[in-house]
Amino acid sequence: MAERWRVRPGAKVDLDGIDPASTAGAPGGRDTTLAALPALQKEMAGLQDRLAAERRQSLLVVLQALDAGGKDGTIHHVFSGVNPQGVRVASFKVPVGPELEHDFLWRIHRVTPGRGEIGIFNRSHYEDVLAARVRGLVPEKVWRPRYELINGFEAVLHHGGTTIVKLFLHISKEEQRRRLEERLRDPSKRWKFRPEDLLDRARWTEYQVAYREALEKTSTRIAPWYVIPADHKWYRNWVVSRILVETLKEMDPRYPRPVEALPATIE
Repeated sequence: MAERWRVRPGAKVDLDGIDPASTAGAPGGRDTTLAALPALQKEMAGLQDRLAAERRQSLLVVLQALDAGGKDGTIHHVFSGVNPQGVRVASFKVPVGPELEHDFLWRIHRVTPGRGEIGIFNRSHYEDVLAARVRGLVPEKVWRPRYELINGFEAVLHHGGTTIVKLFLHISKEEQRRRLEERLRDPSKRWKFRPEDLLDRARWTEYQVAYREALEKTSTRIAPWYVIPADHKWYRNWVVSRILVETLKEMDPRYPRPVEALPATIE
């Protein structure tokens, strides 16, 4: 089923043709789909337990979205049932200090998941071909070669035993406006609002172009992109859970056998 949302390598991406409010493939309406989530979360927790015990491979989940796209909410809801000891979340802001003294992938490689772990990137190395491009932080001669460098970097991770899943949470401009206004009204969410959000919103079309090119140039067999219609949070959470469960099943982690003979009884 994950193929429904996967960007095939070399395929053209028409984000305008993908409805952010779509609920295609869901087991039913909102209530039915929400009722299906606990079983998926339980299955994911079991697969994660085997992954941690096996300690031979790892999973990297890359989350990208425009402001208010739902990255934090996805992490909170989708991973609520897994063992936190086996999960690491990394968020990436504008590079500062030592990060500026190294290549753009240096700070990324330092926090990739180890064997047995699930790593989650809340924003990622893709900001270097998205925000850096749209905001004009670096010239085109700097950001354009990064597509190939990113593909090579992800190939290195794959070669080392890391499975990579990249998720673009696709929301509409109208839904983004609603969520940003909600942040302004709600004191518990107001801290998330930044004046820069409005500047980026004004560049909506430029970001759509940048995302389209990033999806087209970096969705590969070993590190595919998935475009998730994310206007409906309940549907988003179900789709992400389905994709991750299917991915972990394909990884097929297994409990290791004991290295020594076990006693029949314990006194």
